Amino acid sequence: MRTPLLTIGILALLIGLLWVGQGTGFVNWPQSSFMIRQMQWAWYGAGLSVVGAALMTFALRR
Repeated sequence: MRTPLLTIGILALLIGLLWVGQGTGFVNWPQSSFMIRQMQWAWYGAGLSVVGAALMTFALRR
């Protein structure tokens, strides 16, 4: 159970950081993304990153 939780946590953290970057306009990839410079996606990404970090912490403590 440790490996799947850790994998999901890492993916959630990375996707969340991508969303934060796109939402703030720091990451302009892909160019046609509807999330670029939309602050609501930065907040969603921050929340997803926190969930990912929590999953990773939980998996590593088991």
